Amino acid sequence: MSENGLVSRGDGVFGISGSLTFQTVPRYQNQAESLLQGGGQPVTIDLQGVTQADSAGLALMIEWLQMARAAKHELVFANIPEQMRDLIRVNGLQQLFSLKNGQNNK
Repeated sequence: MSENGLVSRGDGVFGISGSLTFQTVPRYQNQAESLLQGGGQPVTIDLQGVTQADSAGLALMIEWLQMARAAKHELVFANIPEQMRDLIRVNGLQQLFSLKNGQNNK
């Protein structure tokens, strides 16, 4: 998997690798539209390959959730890195991302 990329793994699963920061978020912003179009198949964004994240990455995740809801599409984030989970907790967004006992559902 290339650095700083979004790669389809099939069956509605997409993996993000590299940084998810202020510098890299712009390249991901427009990709959500194509991910959330067509069919009712749930989409999973696997964050296991994220090596660095900041508040811009969290803002992108929130934007994608809003887009998915508007399109009546299910969007799940899997393998949320600890750094992102800390940002989610600090901002009181555990329910939005279904964090339970410090863990994400997948």
